Amino acid sequence: MKIAVIGTGYVGLVTGTCFAETGNMVTCVDIDKLKVEKLKSGIIPIYEPHLDVLFERNLKQGRLSFTTDLAEAIQDAKIIFLALPTPPGENGDADLSYVLKVADQLGPLLKEYKIIVNKSTVPVGTAEKVRESISRGTNLEFDVVSNPEFLREGFAVEDFMKPDRVVIGTTSERAKKIMNELYAPFVRQGNPIYFMDERSSELTKYAANAFLAMKITFMNEIGNLCEIVGANVDSIRMGIGSDERIGKRFLFAGIGYGGSCFPKDVQALAATSAQNQYDFKLLKSVMEVNNSQKTILIHKIKNYFNNQIQGKRFAIWGIAFKPDTDDIREAPALYIIDALLAAGASVRAFDPEAMENAKKIYGDRIAFSTNPYEALENADALIIATEWAAFRTPEFEKIESLLKNKIIFDGRNLYELQQMQDLGFYYNSIGRKTINPSEK
Repeated sequence: MKIAVIGTGYVGLVTGTCFAETGNMVTCVDIDKLKVEKLKSGIIPIYEPHLDVLFERNLKQGRLSFTTDLAEAIQDAKIIFLALPTPPGENGDADLSYVLKVADQLGPLLKEYKIIVNKSTVPVGTAEKVRESISRGTNLEFDVVSNPEFLREGFAVEDFMKPDRVVIGTTSERAKKIMNELYAPFVRQGNPIYFMDERSSELTKYAANAFLAMKITFMNEIGNLCEIVGANVDSIRMGIGSDERIGKRFLFAGIGYGGSCFPKDVQALAATSAQNQYDFKLLKSVMEVNNSQKTILIHKIKNYFNNQIQGKRFAIWGIAFKPDTDDIREAPALYIIDALLAAGASVRAFDPEAMENAKKIYGDRIAFSTNPYEALENADALIIATEWAAFRTPEFEKIESLLKNKIIFDGRNLYELQQMQDLGFYYNSIGRKTINPSEK
């Protein structure tokens, strides 16, 4: 099947590459000429595990191509995917200008029946707006379908190639048949394709991400309560995670969620609710708690140093919002760094993949290290902001020798409390008792 993917961001690139992997002929289009040239030469602008292998293979075998010419990209395509950015506007609602601009361009270019698929995360009613925009430029028959993505950064290729479900919003039997044929190779193990109306499909994506964000936020609140009452959030996680009605995933307490999806989608769902005169109180609380949670380590740090952190040096391990990605959008580490700089402290950071993106924001305002231990040299404390696997079993003797003092503020609960106590570290984590050698 011939497919066009408009937009070569994270979603568009993964979508195009994975469709090519199942034998489809995919043309990806983007207005960024330099980016397209790099893609043509095999340079991927994002870090996503395993994507490079599929990308190189399909580029080499001619199933994956790139262009800046929209007309060329859609000429022979049966299905056109819109994988365009929908950033939050001033009120938190999704900005559809990129999507609707392309929709306006598509109408005059259509020469035969095609399916236009919203792959971007979009508010309820977007399919209708896209249909209206395209209709202004053509009298030919076409269908607009909603097909939200459920890709986890760091696991996007796995999620696309072996989805736990595929959601397709369409009331057209013709489009339903073609979309079913397209996705058949991805659900051979029996995972479902759910067909529903377009509005329900659009809302499904927001509902899923908002629910997961709420689950994370709930555990962060439980963690905060644990510290007050002397309970251990790890024990509570095991106790409730074994309940099949709740499940084990997304129950780890930490310093808040970030990334490109959860913050934006929760805001957008809250905005949609407000526009329809519904006061979604729960989402407001989720956003409020998450914003506060991102800087909870700052309060712990200031409390330890008696509010005297001006001139202190802090090492930060992890900048990406989660491991196995270079994405720093809404990453808690950025909020921590900003607060430290504002208080007159200095920062030296290390992240396996995200430092180039962080340099674009901070320049020389913070220092970057070539390895995690270099960041520790003469630092007053270590702050852990991302749970990269490489941080889980460090050389603690080396950490001790490089830090001025044996102090760790861990926003991701990487280490066992007994281990930290045996090693003699001051260890402050989330939702667990603080290990303080001076209190023995």
